[in-house]
Amino acid sequence: MQTKEELEAQLAAARRRLDELTDEAARNDGKMQRTQQRELTLLQAEDLNSLLKVLVTGLRISYGLEYVSVVLCDPDHDIRHLLMANGTPAECITDLLMVESLAGLAPQYIALHQPWLGSFAACDHQLICPNAGALKSIAMIPLRHRGKLIGSINLCSGDALRFTRDHASDFLAHLGVIASFCVENTINRARLLRSGFTDVLTGWNNRRYLSVRLSEELARARRERTGIYCLMLDIDHFKRVNDTWGHAAGDAVLRELAQRIESQVRASDVAARFGGEEFVVLLPNTEVASAKLLAERIRTAISKTPFGLPSGESVTVTVSIGISEVHPTPDDSDLKTIGDSLVARADVALYAAKSAGRDRVNVEAA
Repeated sequence: MQTKEELEAQLAAARRRLDELTDEAARNDGKMQRTQQRELTLLQAEDLNSLLKVLVTGLRISYGLEYVSVVLCDPDHDIRHLLMANGTPAECITDLLMVESLAGLAPQYIALHQPWLGSFAACDHQLICPNAGALKSIAMIPLRHRGKLIGSINLCSGDALRFTRDHASDFLAHLGVIASFCVENTINRARLLRSGFTDVLTGWNNRRYLSVRLSEELARARRERTGIYCLMLDIDHFKRVNDTWGHAAGDAVLRELAQRIESQVRASDVAARFGGEEFVVLLPNTEVASAKLLAERIRTAISKTPFGLPSGESVTVTVSIGISEVHPTPDDSDLKTIGDSLVARADVALYAAKSAGRDRVNVEAA
């Protein structure tokens, strides 16, 4: 039979163990609540831009880490185009890496089915964490789409013991599932939204998209006290193409013309089909000499090489281009009226170019 002292010792040990389990349960409960809050924040992201910023900056702050990066495989630049269409180029999102392929970036990508935790090694991880400082450990959380690896969230710490292979990774795995779902969902939403901004024939942005971006660029120009130039392009004698070779030929010319214009504009420029055979290019933060130079490059790119037609024939096409400008001031509040005037004045300059003989560039009168 146990003595009183032995029973008291066992009871004290049981109480200590109970206290340890209670503390552990409280820690796990806190960890669960923080995890749920992170996942809820991801699910509440309104668009792709916001989600990617939450994944990079939000997770770094939430976990209290020195560095977080997100790698996304985007071989066709589809995601980059969606970000650009929404006004935030991928390069403007800090520590977001858009790549054509995951091959050769990190050895873990060969079989990254679950989160990988371990020591940070510059030779293995520098390409996926290019702006990282002195790091000691890393957790690579896979992002997957329909079973295929499309990238990773990379949580990095200066503490060698923060992420080790002995740590459980179930919370991180669940975070990866939620993040993967959110990435897919916001990309699909962005595509759906963009479909309402896209011209079916040319695949270019349409007049509705131009209206939205014009307001955004005017607001930026007002804030940064810069100017915007507007190029209005119209195909000379386009009716002759339709009347001579048919509307299928006219459609082919419009598609090819859009591609030739796109080959000349900058990534920061905003290009759209305005309607019929008219196209508009907005040039933010540009001077008149650069606007005229670009307009001449576009005009030459269109006229120098005949356009192939579905019939096997070809036709030489020229365009007339009108240029207008605006420099919004901090006192300008009616940006819609300013934008409408900018486009209307480019249209006036365009028809002045046509009246002067076509196949030329005309800058609005000062």
